[in-house]
Amino acid sequence: MTDIWAGLEAAFWLIVTLDSDLVEITLRSLQVSVTALVFASLIALPFGTWLAIRRFRYRRTAIAVLNALMGLPPVVVGLIVYLLLSRSGPFGVFGLLFTPTAMIIAQVIIITPLIASITHQAMRELWAEYHDLLISLNTTKRQRIMTLIWDGRRALLTAALAGFGRAIGEVGAIMIVGGNIDHATRVLTTAIALETGKGDFALALGLGFVLIALALAVNILIHSLSRTEQEGRW
Repeated sequence: MTDIWAGLEAAFWLIVTLDSDLVEITLRSLQVSVTALVFASLIALPFGTWLAIRRFRYRRTAIAVLNALMGLPPVVVGLIVYLLLSRSGPFGVFGLLFTPTAMIIAQVIIITPLIASITHQAMRELWAEYHDLLISLNTTKRQRIMTLIWDGRRALLTAALAGFGRAIGEVGAIMIVGGNIDHATRVLTTAIALETGKGDFALALGLGFVLIALALAVNILIHSLSRTEQEGRW
């Protein structure tokens, strides 16, 4: 209990005093996670919707693989990205290893299957309702996808929030490809791991509480902006 109270006190003073390191680490965490979320959503939302309305020979296999990819071990993703971006790898010439860009790439790979799978589940139910109408209107596949995305935006927001939650809490892959370099690639999760290893449990708990508060604040803000609480829906 002593460490917990010390952590709460440390978190309080870090926030009240706007500690420069905390602000820098927090902004970098948001930058990496939000950027990864944007790119992952641009891939996953249309793909998940397309998978819900498209019928092809190996569709069930594709869905099974997509669901399996939701459980990708982050450290394995980090290792693969590390090998691809290392000097001996095919993309080593770009010098992306141990940069925020490498961290974003790893997070995109991790959260894209999650967002796509949730999107597929939501859009499959919506497609069952809209199928006859959209077919009768002779709409194109692109029009069907865009219609479902727009009408199912609340469900898709939930999918995006799930992706953001996993991204901002990621540590394994981030540590491997980012290196936890101070003032360069250190984010909240890697800073927590570092302080725990140093035995500074109070500061680690403080950073942890800041991370939780940040995740809650972003979720509440997005829900508020999307007005999902209106019309008796949340």
